[in-house]
Amino acid sequence: MSFLISVVSFIVALGILVAVHEWGHFWVARRCGVKVERFSIGFGKALWRRTDKLGTEYVIAAIPLGGYVKMLDERVDEVSEQDLPYAFNRQHVLKRIAIIAAGPGVNFLFAIFALFVMYSIGLQTIKPLVGSIEPDSIFSQSQIPKNAILTQVGSRKVVDWEDVAYELMSFIGHDEMLVKWTDEKNTYERSATINISQWKFDPDKTSVFASLGLIPYRPKVLNVLGSVEEGSAAQRIGFQTNDKIVSIDGTSMQNWEQIVGYVSTRPNQSVEVDVLRNEQIINLNGTIGSKTEGQKTKGYMGFTPTLEPWPEGVVFVHQYGLVKAISKAMDKTWRLMTLSIEMLGKLITGDVSVKNLSGPIAIAQGAGTSASLGLVYFLGFLALISVNLGIINLLPLPVLDGGHLLYYFIELLSGRPVPESVQEVGFKIGGVLLLLLMSIAIVNDIARL
Repeated sequence: MSFLISVVSFIVALGILVAVHEWGHFWVARRCGVKVERFSIGFGKALWRRTDKLGTEYVIAAIPLGGYVKMLDERVDEVSEQDLPYAFNRQHVLKRIAIIAAGPGVNFLFAIFALFVMYSIGLQTIKPLVGSIEPDSIFSQSQIPKNAILTQVGSRKVVDWEDVAYELMSFIGHDEMLVKWTDEKNTYERSATINISQWKFDPDKTSVFASLGLIPYRPKVLNVLGSVEEGSAAQRIGFQTNDKIVSIDGTSMQNWEQIVGYVSTRPNQSVEVDVLRNEQIINLNGTIGSKTEGQKTKGYMGFTPTLEPWPEGVVFVHQYGLVKAISKAMDKTWRLMTLSIEMLGKLITGDVSVKNLSGPIAIAQGAGTSASLGLVYFLGFLALISVNLGIINLLPLPVLDGGHLLYYFIELLSGRPVPESVQEVGFKIGGVLLLLLMSIAIVNDIARL
């Protein structure tokens, strides 16, 4: 089921973002007097098509992995004498720059719109409350106490753990990092400059927080059941919501981790459990279920625990009025743009490994996860991917929008177009480089499965 959700969410996200990107090219091309022959979402056989009064064919195609806008262009097809003024290649170079730049530009505008809607609806999030700092870790230099709330990383304020993660990653490759924090009642603010010259971060092995020794606060998991799945082993045994597990097979259960460890190592085995229900000890008997993960079969019950309540004020909602929501959306989009550029720079300098590159599988997983959490989270995901799509398309690779823009800026400065033979060589080199990057990203995705 989760696989299906990921696939459907990926197709929906890709369809929206491609439509937005190509609409940018289409809209500006029309305004610049260029005839658009086709606006297609997807490739291959047309599933739906319609032609407007200006002769543009709108298509939804069978393979939903991209899209394109086909403009009248002498370099691609023969153009009749009367249509020459409407050909893309006959336009002034500034018009061609505007048409090509519109795709990534609208991606950034769409990110602002998606975040604006998200902030208008309201996004529940968590203040960066510190659970603990690992001894002898990089963050142990800071002397940040337990239950402190982080307020700033570097020069930027942080209000939740997502902000903290973004700002921490921006310091990869740096030697020092400023961190500020306050207490739960905001009665003081402290700061520390941390030496991070020895920081090593491998996203395949650990989180950005754990790599620094920073442990976010999480409510304690209790031995009290929060839910019991229909048709699960737990239901067959007789577990009920709010049961407190006291012992299993005579072994006292002190915490939830102990329960999980005991059950997972005993698939399909009989079990005897004592639970506290309505202030009485109830004895339950039955058989532990099983679940296969990869090559291993683990014991599985089908119940979930309850958590201690969060401290007051730690969980809050990002929700704003019209003006504030627009301001927050613009600021967030700008930060996503600058961070994406920073990470690309670190990739080139070697501060960030190519193992960090993610491809369509990782994007599909992210789409599925965010969609399963709700609309506001999916909107945040769309904004992030839209910004990245815009930035990637502006890379100066000839097969991308950025490569075309590079040629047109050279033409603007030199007064004559780049020779087609040179452009052709550039397209081939750019295609090989793009294919190489995509291959690395897909290999990384597969390795993470």
